[in-house]
Amino acid sequence: MRRRALGLGAVACLAMTAACSDKPGTASSVPATAPDSFRVAFETTRGTFVVEAIRSWAPNGADRFYALVRTGFFDDNRFFRVVPGFVAQFGINTEKKVNEHWDDTPLPDDPPHGTNSRGTIVFTSQGPATRSHQMFVNLGNNARLDRQGFVPFGRVVEGMAVVDSIYSGYGEAPVQQLIQTLGNSYLVRMFPKLDYIKSVKIVTAGNGTQ
Repeated sequence: MRRRALGLGAVACLAMTAACSDKPGTASSVPATAPDSFRVAFETTRGTFVVEAIRSWAPNGADRFYALVRTGFFDDNRFFRVVPGFVAQFGINTEKKVNEHWDDTPLPDDPPHGTNSRGTIVFTSQGPATRSHQMFVNLGNNARLDRQGFVPFGRVVEGMAVVDSIYSGYGEAPVQQLIQTLGNSYLVRMFPKLDYIKSVKIVTAGNGTQ
């Protein structure tokens, strides 16, 4: 992860009501509960897309997504698993200890709500209470994932064409365990064409129920 210089940004951080973490990508005092709905803009190497998170769909998932965004976790994340018509997956930080921070606090499961339709965003899961920081955007209608415990917490509301254009030439070749431990140095060396997230920011937040 790029080191960020301290200066006016750090002063502003202390002055803001929003909490700032001790280490980029980890939460020290980010609010535990997300707004009822909020929109997040992902600036990527392919352009910008916007995700709307809806807390009533998956409260635990929306809360974790909100915390990850607020702590800058997604900056420089690669889209390391892209399968056309299926998923575009991301959510592994380049710092091993940052990933471990979130892996140590897996999410309680959310009850099923909705379906894995095209454009929805979902945390990955390997079984009960295993969701952490990886997620994917459904590139197709993947209703078969519903019964496997994949619960959408939001949807792409702008820029789905950007998501569709994310580089998919490597398929499922990148090894996730190596990304977890070696970070972007592994991906840049072995899979240099991967698209990635430049930055994320919350663009709207509201308390209306949906």
